[in-house]
Amino acid sequence: MTTFHEIGLTGVRIPRIGFGSTGIGSIPQIYGYEVDENRARETLRTILTRPDGFIDTARGYAMGRSEDRIGSVIRELGGLPEGCVLSTKIDRDMETSVFDATQARRSLEQSLKALGVDSVDILHLHDPEYAGDMSEITRSGGALDELFKIKEEGLATAVGLAGGRLDVLSPMLRDWDFDVVMTHNRHTLVNVNASPLIEQAVSKGVTVLNAAPYAGGILARGSAVHHFYVYRPATEEMLAPVRAVEDICARYDVPMGALALQFSLRDANIASTVCGVTWPQHVNQTLEWADWDIPEAVWTELTDLGQSDADPESA
Repeated sequence: MTTFHEIGLTGVRIPRIGFGSTGIGSIPQIYGYEVDENRARETLRTILTRPDGFIDTARGYAMGRSEDRIGSVIRELGGLPEGCVLSTKIDRDMETSVFDATQARRSLEQSLKALGVDSVDILHLHDPEYAGDMSEITRSGGALDELFKIKEEGLATAVGLAGGRLDVLSPMLRDWDFDVVMTHNRHTLVNVNASPLIEQAVSKGVTVLNAAPYAGGILARGSAVHHFYVYRPATEEMLAPVRAVEDICARYDVPMGALALQFSLRDANIASTVCGVTWPQHVNQTLEWADWDIPEAVWTELTDLGQSDADPESA
């Protein structure tokens, strides 16, 4: 039986597992493989026809291709199926890095057109750390004020903040009343950099989403197959803690993907874990991993191993 978490008083109910769509648009330079149109559409149908379907995307994913593909399936289904949750993000101008109120509005309008919807359940301001001028986001009348204006207009039911760097996100979380915050790649088997941000959000009553629990795929596919860590070619230094976890999993015959997923699911501070998928069968595999029987000894060894609290995207 699926359990749901309601985001504040917004009425948006999210299941404990959502599905991310970064790779759905096909970005071989950061995933190491192509995703063709048919495969993407089959994967999206599998998600969106579930009674607890939760799809997360962004205007900037694959230069808009992810949203385009999601929108085509939503249209094919005659609209977003009842009960499904649709989450997207407003992005900076990818060419100029401008991220002012005008760009925020333009990004939303492009998303609504691509997705073929009049509004979305969740709308995040995305990756503010990459803006050319941070003041365009935070000043009066800036992108964040525009985000909350969009909510007031009913174009988004819940609004949030999604990104990576704690030094950028934490002050924004302190100063604005978001409904939800999303961290990515920073609460995994090998890295817990987001812990202070998660604690800060919970202390404010803000719902927490944990995205990319597989660190871009390596914690699901394994280091022998997947050679990228957090969207970059993995160095030996990056691989060492991954291989230590792989050793634990091998000794107990536990899929590392199951351990990676449940590491997030077990955290009471995380309302929903958003997992990237690019194959239909990966949706079902994710649900199997969520219920995989993992011996307590595995968790004990993982605790003894520990996780880094450094920024996984720093040089």
